[in-house]
Amino acid sequence: TGGVWWCVVVRLLVIPGKMADSGGEEDLSSPDQVSTKPRVVTIYKTDTGFGFNVRGQVSEGGQLRSINGQLYAPLQHVSAVLEGGAAHKAGIQRGDRILEVNDENVEGATHKRVVDLIKSGGDALTLKVVSVSRKEAARLDAQSDDNSASYSYVDYSEKRALPISIPDYRTVETATEKFVVYNIYMAGRQLCARRYREFSNLHQTIKREFPEFPFPKMPGKWPFTLSEQQLDARRRGLEQYLEKVCSIRVIAESDVMQEFLADITEKDVNSGTAEVDLRVLLPDKSTLTVTIRRNNNTDQVYDAVVDKLGLDEELLPYFGLFEILDTNFERKLGPTEFPHNLYIQNYTAAASTCISLRKWLFDLQRELQLAHLDMANNYFFWQAVDDVGKGRIRPGDHIYELKSLQDRGKKQEYLKLVRKCEGYNEIAFPHCPCDSRKKGHVIVSLTIEHFTLTACTEDGETEGQVITFSWEEMTQWEVDDEGMAFCFQYQRGEKKPRWVRIFSPHFVYMFDCFERIVQELGTVTAANGSQEDDSSPMKVGATTKTAEKVFETINDPDL
Repeated sequence: TGGVWWCVVVRLLVIPGKMADSGGEEDLSSPDQVSTKPRVVTIYKTDTGFGFNVRGQVSEGGQLRSINGQLYAPLQHVSAVLEGGAAHKAGIQRGDRILEVNDENVEGATHKRVVDLIKSGGDALTLKVVSVSRKEAARLDAQSDDNSASYSYVDYSEKRALPISIPDYRTVETATEKFVVYNIYMAGRQLCARRYREFSNLHQTIKREFPEFPFPKMPGKWPFTLSEQQLDARRRGLEQYLEKVCSIRVIAESDVMQEFLADITEKDVNSGTAEVDLRVLLPDKSTLTVTIRRNNNTDQVYDAVVDKLGLDEELLPYFGLFEILDTNFERKLGPTEFPHNLYIQNYTAAASTCISLRKWLFDLQRELQLAHLDMANNYFFWQAVDDVGKGRIRPGDHIYELKSLQDRGKKQEYLKLVRKCEGYNEIAFPHCPCDSRKKGHVIVSLTIEHFTLTACTEDGETEGQVITFSWEEMTQWEVDDEGMAFCFQYQRGEKKPRWVRIFSPHFVYMFDCFERIVQELGTVTAANGSQEDDSSPMKVGATTKTAEKVFETINDPDL
């Protein structure tokens, strides 16, 4: 039916830009925003086409209808607009009714006629449109559904080469049957495994969904058991089919294709096709591949990594899974996140994986207590080497001595020296806004000794001003989910306590670091909701009511 394919939920294939669907509400103009007068808009075609979709009646003519107090013959309308595309930039809105195409009146025109006019205009398209309110659009659409057949013109012109492949296949055996599944990868990272029958069902479904598109031919069905040579030929054929179909953006983003590549059904779980391989970068830069289910959370994936790696039980609390966000920052994954989703979403990254195993420890004394474990020393050494290389640890005059120790494989000596350097066991966050600064940003860094805010420009260039807080000065801290902020309260001497809000996309991780350090210091129980000692200098979590009172913008003279 018309417009169905625009109901896109991009779950795993992260493709920049989305279409606003005609069935939604978020992009239609509100009554206060609608201009009742027709307007002329010129759209210049880009490499993503004109960036909108048209829906309307198939037949010509029809009963006059009132739109914004004026009578018009049935009009084709914009059913979807590509966010950031040419039409979006030109001011076209979903729900706009089309009066003219390239100066030709199209009131009562057929859908085919309007589409042909759009296509014939070359790289520039001039539309005369009238916007309608959400309520008006619902009324008009209801009339259209009652009185005529309608469908969408789908723009197949936008193409892109997605790194999708089927490098291999495997046999799955259940209690009732035995069959072959084909492993589907995106940029070398496994998405899912599907059997031939599922490919065939996909082909039939998307042909109904996109009837005008000339789909490539699917590999044929064989009535007998296939040989290895025939199975490999089918694998190559299915790979070519997916490459061609997914190169059309609108098809790749459709619900049908997304569900085929991403969704896990009960049948997948029962048959074993929900299992995928996930690569994890280890501190020594080697890669570990573990077989997991696509819906495994962080804790479950960590258990799989630990089991395959043979990580000593004593080390389990001091390592964790991190997401590599860029060359200089990693974020620890929360226990309920889904690493495989992140693994797929970052398929454009140059590295083989965006998931890494890293040390999760601030306390140097506890680290030294683990020195009797060879694996611990090895991973501590290689993470320190990486941190020095990326500038997180600042060795100063020791840089050449450290390099010499590294080249000679003197791990213990290297660790002994590097632990004296600034930045060891420190986590520094990307610069971000802070409500205590009217202009500029701050760089947040945490160690077991202190919490630091370094003033910087909005581009991240440090400005020299550094404010350091001792952990004893911290009284409360929490996350503001709605404001995407990490909030902490501190008190110095007899001064009145003050709240500070830090606006960072990593605000939850910032909170986790606070909790971890407090846990390692042994001052309070780190778990949320646990009983706390009122006499403690640190108290976790302000109430919402308190937060509303203190979260007014402050201009702290200390900051």
